[in-house]
Amino acid sequence: MNRCMRGALAVLGMGWLSGCSVGPVDHFTLEVDLPAQFRFIGAANYRPAREQLCNLPRRRGKRPERKIIIADYKPVAGRVSYDLPLTETIEGCPTVLRSVEFNFYAKWGVRDTDVGGDLGGIYFTDPIESEGVAGMPDSGVQVLPGQCMWLFRTVGRLHTIRKLLKCKALDAMGQRQKMRAGGVAQRDLLPGKTLRLVLALTDEEAPAFDRRWMAVPGGWKRCRGKNFEDLQGACDSDTTDFKPITMPDGRTCDVYPTCK
Repeated sequence: MNRCMRGALAVLGMGWLSGCSVGPVDHFTLEVDLPAQFRFIGAANYRPAREQLCNLPRRRGKRPERKIIIADYKPVAGRVSYDLPLTETIEGCPTVLRSVEFNFYAKWGVRDTDVGGDLGGIYFTDPIESEGVAGMPDSGVQVLPGQCMWLFRTVGRLHTIRKLLKCKALDAMGQRQKMRAGGVAQRDLLPGKTLRLVLALTDEEAPAFDRRWMAVPGGWKRCRGKNFEDLQGACDSDTTDFKPITMPDGRTCDVYPTCK
């Protein structure tokens, strides 16, 4: 390669790099912090932009307006990261990112069936919808905190313990909210920035159905109901009669979780 050609290529390369450096940034980084033994299947959903008159067809199978992201179980807590476009032209229709939906799963025991799940989601607003929506911090990282906890219940004639997963958003004071884990972000503030969903798992557990358990020293007792076979047995006015429960490891106990 002669000197003239090398010089021409160098100029072209500098021009290409310069074009990239000044071009618009139209993507952001989505980070999800997961506790140990958690996984999720997520979907980034794109819909026609507000000012567009085009429509996307309803379809099954492959859906270009729906990008699937997956994080598998890990033995320790960790962070996964994805680079997602905020806008995309799909079949000639300009679209914007409307939401990222999550199906969370977590292991609570050693058996394959010892798994609980819950839903979460992040929703992206247009400027006209952004009143009251948190802005982007100077750090360029917007954090959406959430907390998961296990709810316990009994199933079957042996009143065996099973667990349900519930994940809720946290407010600025760290208090659990009614809404699912996730939140709302302003799309126009996200280019080149990071949106981080942080999930934590609390050690606290609670009954899935309050009227069926009584709090006692060491945990909870299962109310007897009409008789031992009453699978829906509630405490109601009877707060003295209880029935044993079967722990996940097969032990028969009177109090969950301490088995005292």
